[in-house]
Amino acid sequence: MTPATRQSLDDLLARMPAFGSEFALTFANHAPMVLVAQARMGGSPAQMQRFFDFYSGYKRLLPFQDCAFDIAPDDWQAYLGERRAEGAYRRLFDAEMAALGRAALLARWLPRLAPGIGASAFHGLMRTAYGVIDDNDAEIVLGLAYWCATWLMMPARTGTAALTDDPAAVLAHAGSIPAMHGQPVHPLIWHNMRQSFGLPGFETAGDWLAINDTACARCAAASIALFAATQDFCALHAVTGMHWIRVLAPYHGATPEMVRCFWAGVAALMNEMGYPALPAPATLDRWRSLPCPDWPEIFHAACQSLDEHDLSLTFSAQQEEAVYGDPLYRRAAARRLGLIAEMTA
Repeated sequence: MTPATRQSLDDLLARMPAFGSEFALTFANHAPMVLVAQARMGGSPAQMQRFFDFYSGYKRLLPFQDCAFDIAPDDWQAYLGERRAEGAYRRLFDAEMAALGRAALLARWLPRLAPGIGASAFHGLMRTAYGVIDDNDAEIVLGLAYWCATWLMMPARTGTAALTDDPAAVLAHAGSIPAMHGQPVHPLIWHNMRQSFGLPGFETAGDWLAINDTACARCAAASIALFAATQDFCALHAVTGMHWIRVLAPYHGATPEMVRCFWAGVAALMNEMGYPALPAPATLDRWRSLPCPDWPEIFHAACQSLDEHDLSLTFSAQQEEAVYGDPLYRRAAARRLGLIAEMTA
């Protein structure tokens, strides 16, 4: 990142607290996070400003609405899921950051927040993770506050034996629940998750996936296979969400709980996704060998896009490929941007 890009990013991020974390119908404001992704992919100051000008106008970003009350640390659960309380949560985490510092704050709070990871369809998680990526304590505070204000409780453990250690099998099991079929599909991901959580057959969803030291990597692999096969919007969030979980993993001891809750949330979206099956291993291997541009060309295309999910997916895909070494990430990102043809079985 050039000094000019760094300065432009800092200037734009300094404006973000004045905007609401959501706009119409509780859609999440992606601007703070996507600007960081764009800058890290080589976006120029002009491209970043162009994106923000378009996004803020097209989405009709709203001014942030504060509240007149505060929340004490020992009473932090009292307003979970109440969007009107976001300002109070901002003040709570700002004070916690000042008192504890980043490392201690994340170690203390992320295990507490893991059971509500579905908040705003994982976008509280997203903003917190991007605060860490950008070394930005102010954005971490805003991410944690948004996480609390949009809290979505994920399925709790019931003590039922795990069904499998295969994330794809968990998705297939969710798709086999009769009550899921025929449910309405709502415009917001978190509404569809919440709907599934209340269905007969979902009571033990928190126990379906066996969690061990490889669970994060297995869920990441299943996510990119699902997205490569479908280019589905929910599958895109599975890929990016696993990236955000991994970013936060060094700061706390609850990553297994985050993965457990997160994958139950992905399973809850099978109705919205249309009940896809993951491709066979041989199909995935064939896709991995397809001709594909290198990351600089993919980044160049992404940074010209005005679609926030093009930028988010491309950055997360590159970051995940750097860790897991799976070339499927590059092909899936290139396909999203129209740089290669559809991958078909």
